[in-house]
Amino acid sequence: MTATVSDSPTVTQKTDLVDWIAAGCKPRAQWRIGTEHEKFVFCRNSKAPLPYDGEKSIRHLLEALIPHGWTPAYEDGNPIALTHADGSSVTLEPGGQLELSGAPLATIHDTCVETSAHLNLMKSITEPLGIGMIGLGFHPKHPRDAFPWMPKGRYAIMRRYMPTKGSLGLDMMLRTCTVQVNLDFSSEADMVKKFRVALALQPIATALFANSPFTEGKPNGFKSYRAHIWTDTDPDRTGTPEFVFETGMGFDRWVDYLLDVPMYFVKREGHYIDASGQSFRAFLEGRLPALPGQRPTLDDWADHVTTAFPEVRLKRYLEMRGADGGRWCHLCALPALWVGLLYDDTALNAAWDVCRDWTTADRQNLAIAAKRDGLAGRFHNQSLNDLAAEILAIADSGLQQRACLDDNGLDERHFLDVLQHTVNTGKSPADELLDLYHGDWKESVDPVFEAFAY
Repeated sequence: MTATVSDSPTVTQKTDLVDWIAAGCKPRAQWRIGTEHEKFVFCRNSKAPLPYDGEKSIRHLLEALIPHGWTPAYEDGNPIALTHADGSSVTLEPGGQLELSGAPLATIHDTCVETSAHLNLMKSITEPLGIGMIGLGFHPKHPRDAFPWMPKGRYAIMRRYMPTKGSLGLDMMLRTCTVQVNLDFSSEADMVKKFRVALALQPIATALFANSPFTEGKPNGFKSYRAHIWTDTDPDRTGTPEFVFETGMGFDRWVDYLLDVPMYFVKREGHYIDASGQSFRAFLEGRLPALPGQRPTLDDWADHVTTAFPEVRLKRYLEMRGADGGRWCHLCALPALWVGLLYDDTALNAAWDVCRDWTTADRQNLAIAAKRDGLAGRFHNQSLNDLAAEILAIADSGLQQRACLDDNGLDERHFLDVLQHTVNTGKSPADELLDLYHGDWKESVDPVFEAFAY
């Protein structure tokens, strides 16, 4: 295959990469909310994940969306994604998890409308076929080899490379689901402050949304096993990049980090060229072994940025990546939490006051407690539940100050109600699942597929 370069501008120096990220700066009036949520799709009779092909299959679901205004994208003749004119997309995770990447929207009210419309449409397609969908952080029942691999070239490269870096990377690909929110910044200084707050407090979201206590039908000892999986996936591209809290953090420093993240691939003419473990710095100099003599384009850079997986990721916006997939009511609660904390200056300052003096060890200990013990974990002589209640109150005040009202005159604070219930009871979704498992479900995980399906 001849590796021809796209029409995307060629990158000639590091400043091109810095400028690409800095172009994400927007005035407050243009700040938007992008919500992404993944879900497991399963056969209701067997609880097994769907294959890519067949009567009950991922391909069938993707093709069934086309008449509803969705435009398919193909790879080697296989539909692997869909886009909508409103800016949203449906994409395919490695094990057949379906993800809605929402459009950039002005309010959480809009996010709720989008989420409900998507899930209702999916239910109208899946239910007649005996197919179900569920949001959990980790698949509770089936082993890794029960999951089909989706026909995407980048996943084939990652599948080969992941086991060289950690023992749980394939589990991350095949058996996890998450919900995340993408938020804007106005300047480099605004980005840095939001990044620091979001990164420090990400374990609080992990504890509040913890929803993955089972592995292959049994409790696994974690409230968020999904979060634990990231600790043994690939240390080159995961975790908490501590330099974010250091003097000198900015767009340039982030680009240096990304340049040190080993590559996975380069895409040419719709095909993926394996560049796993190779250096984007070498690519800048025309020395990439996979494409000798070629220099990267901005499209190559945009692809590479998506292959770093820290708890908060900077692209042309900030991605909050610390929450397990969850129930319908939780899908609008995550954007409500982070919008409340980051989109109001008073709330942002209050949140920074909570975490500004934490050390690297503090942040590490908080993350460990969150994934293992959830809200029952301890940090600085208090429970994570108490800390979460404090953070939730700040988010509530931030949403009140935003004063974005729906048609009934309600502001966005009511989207936090499900999290307020969580801290009032001290029980994350994982705690509720464990109570049911040891009680009414008589130590079986099978009832979760009916009780909590979308």
